[in-house]
Amino acid sequence: MARLIDEFRRGWYGVSQPPLAMSVAFAAVCLACATLVRWGLAQVRPDIFFTPYFPAVFFAAAFGGLRIGVVTALVGGVLGVAVNFGDAHADRARFVLLVLYWAVSALTIWGVEHYRSLLIAQRRVSKRLIEEEEYRKLLVNELQHRLKNKLSTVHAVLHQVLHDQPQVWARIDPRLRSLAATDDLIARVDNSGCDIRDLLISELGPYGHVRFTLNGEPLFLPAKLAVTLSLMFHELATNASKYGAFSAPRGLLQVSWTVTEDRLTVTWDETEGPNVENVSPPGFGTKLLKSALSAFDGKTEISYLKTGVHCIMQCRIPPS
Repeated sequence: MARLIDEFRRGWYGVSQPPLAMSVAFAAVCLACATLVRWGLAQVRPDIFFTPYFPAVFFAAAFGGLRIGVVTALVGGVLGVAVNFGDAHADRARFVLLVLYWAVSALTIWGVEHYRSLLIAQRRVSKRLIEEEEYRKLLVNELQHRLKNKLSTVHAVLHQVLHDQPQVWARIDPRLRSLAATDDLIARVDNSGCDIRDLLISELGPYGHVRFTLNGEPLFLPAKLAVTLSLMFHELATNASKYGAFSAPRGLLQVSWTVTEDRLTVTWDETEGPNVENVSPPGFGTKLLKSALSAFDGKTEISYLKTGVHCIMQCRIPPS
């Protein structure tokens, strides 16, 4: 019984062609219901001969296809002529109505069959697209796995090479970890990018969520821009933890962003941190901040105020 119900459901939704016996049985049920409706209408209007059979033709053709629809239309016409629920007999007018009934039924069957063919083609295309999407996801997952392995290998090799240079390693290690964290974040959204708020929370979360506030509308960043901004946010957060707002008990950070057309502006504002007195010569981090956005037609402005670091990052958002 469950198998019959499943076959009926698949045939009704056009997933597969139902068995011939089931299509014939369904058409017979439709004709019987139409005849029953015709009998009920005959109590009021005995001159209604063919109208109740139109829905039967429609549903039978939609379920069983062209041949079942044609047979249902022919049988419905015969029933309309041969079966009487009153004193009326088959006359010339009824045969004219029969011809009109068959003509309208033919149009109905043609329309249903055309819709069925479109549905089958759409299902075929959808199946192919689903298979291609699954294959693409498999390739992306494999590439992400290999990329993670290579990044881990690079991390291990550099750590071995720079074992005797802890200061250099201390500058490289967190940047590699930041790249790995950003790659994981992007991978979770199908390698297409990530939201800027999620990116900032990933970078700033370890310092405590009460230490920073984020202001801005939801903004989805393409993957390349997300990776670049993650490195910049990591540099700024590291600097804040060593010398800025995160190094002071009451220090706070506010990050806000706005979008005008295709231009993104991100403002990094630190307050209640230590007074900035002596600024050291630009190092690798400062050079990174200054040049990272050039690939996106952007620039970075850094100001060392008494309240803390004030940084404005502007760039063009590339198409996704």
